[in-house]
Amino acid sequence: MAASSDVDLFVIGAGSGGVRAARIAAGYGAKVTVAEEYRVGGTCVIRGCVPKKLLVYASRFHHEFEDAAGFGWTVPEAKFDWATLIANKDKEIDRLEAAYVANVTKSGARIVRSRARIVDAHTVALANGDTVRAGHILIATGGWPFPGEKIPGIEHVISSNEAFHLPRLPKRIVIQGGGYVAVEFAGIFNGLGSEVTIVYRGDNVLRSFDDDVRAHIRTEMEKRGIKIVCGRTVAAVERSGADYSVRLDDGQRFAADQVMFATGRKPNTGGLGLETVKVEIDEKGAVRVDDFSRTSVPNIYAVGDVTDRIALTPVAIREGHAFADTVFGNKPTRVDHTDVPTAVYSEPEIGVIGLTEAQARREYPRVDIYKTTFRPMKATLSGRDTHVMMKIIVNGANDRVLGCHIVGEGAGEMIQVLGIAVKMKATKADFDATMAVHPTSAEELVTMRTPAARYGLAAE
Repeated sequence: MAASSDVDLFVIGAGSGGVRAARIAAGYGAKVTVAEEYRVGGTCVIRGCVPKKLLVYASRFHHEFEDAAGFGWTVPEAKFDWATLIANKDKEIDRLEAAYVANVTKSGARIVRSRARIVDAHTVALANGDTVRAGHILIATGGWPFPGEKIPGIEHVISSNEAFHLPRLPKRIVIQGGGYVAVEFAGIFNGLGSEVTIVYRGDNVLRSFDDDVRAHIRTEMEKRGIKIVCGRTVAAVERSGADYSVRLDDGQRFAADQVMFATGRKPNTGGLGLETVKVEIDEKGAVRVDDFSRTSVPNIYAVGDVTDRIALTPVAIREGHAFADTVFGNKPTRVDHTDVPTAVYSEPEIGVIGLTEAQARREYPRVDIYKTTFRPMKATLSGRDTHVMMKIIVNGANDRVLGCHIVGEGAGEMIQVLGIAVKMKATKADFDATMAVHPTSAEELVTMRTPAARYGLAAE
């Protein structure tokens, strides 16, 4: 006979959103159980932004060693060991997972290491045979790499999940895709010494970003030796011993030791039993939710990437917290998904918030564009051929800053602080009235005075 129990909240998925929801709900006195079939921490901690950022740091030392010569340093020939990096990365991920488990346990919530499936609106069945009755169910199963179209040789292709556990650094890697993951891993492998080729079906990488950002990052990546092939897709991957031959749809071929597809992620909703209880999902497989993260079934909620709103860890955390406040804290809370700052840990780094120029021009009759491109001070002695790009988009009618876009060292750190100003509806005059910190790259954000371009109504 399967064991059964009763809880106030059953969370499926112990990623950032699910863990935050569980902890806050338990803090309000709810009896909470969290089911996780793999590892606690979810995509970000286990196989996403945290291990990826550690690899990004590792990849940047290559340039730092080269740049040091211009500042008078004589650095012996550096050697990189992939196995050491991966082992140290794994230790840190183990530490973080243990911290997540400890924090959930301290809150009073319970973790069960099992796959869970919804049987009815108030019942969850575990893979171990147990069943749980729950007042509320929260779906927080995140996303999963989407392999794209099935092609000959697809079995030889890895995703970003496997990239963190490769036994050795590939000498040559072909990466299909043009989004965050593709661009970031291209920079990682390039910085660590691999020959990198990006293949992307679109006209340029980072499709949803501002066109000036896209053009600038592509130029910078190509300066670093990354080959970018746009308007093409991988048609087949053929194996010959330990090597691969990658054939594109136009017949081009590239030799590689590893082939990676970074063609996006899809909501991880398969096998959860959603169809049984008639939880609505959209054409992409994402769970449909309202402003309070409630699904079409009143006591079932969903947060994070599984809802395909904004697939970012801080967003999932905020949604999980808001859910717990709403349901268990008697504090109905909506999450504001506008003006969310984000970074791409490419080389160089990208930080953005708000509207792109194209979006602003569609929404507002008068738009002012402030833009600057310059060689960073560090490059004057290092001799590196690199430039920073900054762009501010302003509503010409009321001077409000609609968007900021940065490509350059420290862009992620800068955009976090800028996010506060944009969220507070700062104006360009507010930026101008702020004293610059000199000498920094960031001072350019408050010293740009003359619009690079102005767009107005045809009658003006």
